[in-house]
Amino acid sequence: MFPILTVMVALPAVGAAVLWALPSGARERVREIALGITVLELALAVALFVQFDTAAAGDIQFSETYSWIPQIGASWALGVNGIGLLMVVLAAILTPLAVLAGWWEDRDADRRTRYLALILLSEAFMVGIFAARDVFLFYVLFEAMLIPLYFLIGSFGGAQRRYAAVKFLLYSLVGGLIMLAGVVALYFQGPGGDEAFLTDNLTDLSMSTSTERLIFLAFFFAFAIKAPMVPVHTWLPTVAENARPGTTALLVAVLDKIGTFGMLTLCVALFPEAAAWAAPVIIVFAVISVVYGGLLAIGQRNMLRLVSFTSVSHFGIMVLGIFAFTQTSVEGAALYMFNHGLSTGALFFAVGFLIHRRGTADVTEYGGLQRVVPVFAGTFLVIGLSALALPGLSPFISEIMVLVGAFSVAKAAVIVSTFGVVLAALYVLLTYQKVFTGPVPEARASFRELTRRERVVLWPLIALMLVLGFLPGIAIDTLSDPAADIVATVPVEEAGQ
Repeated sequence: MFPILTVMVALPAVGAAVLWALPSGARERVREIALGITVLELALAVALFVQFDTAAAGDIQFSETYSWIPQIGASWALGVNGIGLLMVVLAAILTPLAVLAGWWEDRDADRRTRYLALILLSEAFMVGIFAARDVFLFYVLFEAMLIPLYFLIGSFGGAQRRYAAVKFLLYSLVGGLIMLAGVVALYFQGPGGDEAFLTDNLTDLSMSTSTERLIFLAFFFAFAIKAPMVPVHTWLPTVAENARPGTTALLVAVLDKIGTFGMLTLCVALFPEAAAWAAPVIIVFAVISVVYGGLLAIGQRNMLRLVSFTSVSHFGIMVLGIFAFTQTSVEGAALYMFNHGLSTGALFFAVGFLIHRRGTADVTEYGGLQRVVPVFAGTFLVIGLSALALPGLSPFISEIMVLVGAFSVAKAAVIVSTFGVVLAALYVLLTYQKVFTGPVPEARASFRELTRRERVVLWPLIALMLVLGFLPGIAIDTLSDPAADIVATVPVEEAGQ
């Protein structure tokens, strides 16, 4: 079998090495090279999706297993079920768009080369993490991913970019070190041997209740930081405000999904009894995230911070869906991971285009733009409406699935979380009003309309949201079986169902 997943990890990594190796005089075409590599990666992702057998979406497909560190039983093991498939596809969709979105940001060819090489390296880690079937491999990629992200944040961005990069790194390292303790403890609970860390070999382990709960908490804490959940979310607004919009788009739309992905595929799948035990408290924090993120978003003047707080709110809905442990809520949470990536990625790109024109993310520096750039205004409005889950756009389907699915087991949580929908309408529509409506200040009379390149970045994402808004089965068919398998592992009585 052709090792398509290994190739998808290796292609952008090799591409990054090629860009770094180019002599200074040959770096004028690095944008075209990077775009070509990411488009080829997208083609491989499309082939992966087309060849995926939805009738067996709960099974690991395109499986590859090679001995890596036999002394500790670590393997290079890749494969995807329906959830992993959608995350790999999401990464492949957004990375070439991030390259296009930042096409003119660096005039210096060497600086441009470093930025694009780091983007490619990040894509390699994204694919690897979402496809990893070995817990040790997952952990190594989870930690190694911090390297390109640290430099993307700290070297390319606003005035406080270094502070933002260090804050991001400290939060992530603390979570990662606690998770490492869980990985080591899990090893000693497992069967050992040459494939000791394979996730298939670590399910249904016999361990004491206290041990399972402690290991679960070690994994969950790392994923809660990455998700990000209140109260370990504070690194995100700082990073969003100071990193480049393209970097933040990939970070929030794709990389932060590692948190919810890990909760689904590791926390719940490997420690179902502990997950059921912790679910009531986790749901409380999820609801706090939904409301807190929405309230903070309304009060932001900086559009990048605003979008980051909307994501805190949306991640809360995902976590609620996961730990409600119903078929519909888990499907909705997994679908929301994909749909949120499309919506929030587009929102960060659009805000980035505004900043590129005006030089600021402060909403008070805008106004009246719908009369000057009507296409831009209309595009921004549709993207904003996707963030508030307007019916007809794909985030609505996933959000309503979570709320309906969770209602039978967490009525109070769903009722309070529904308040987040009202908050979403406020922060989206108020932002649109401040930026695009009202009289046209003289300084904004020459504001540029969306360019062809910018439309190529935004309009395909809108098209995907429309398609999945009316034909959600395209994605849901890949999620039903994995969701059923996850729900089946959780003790019904302990989960409160």
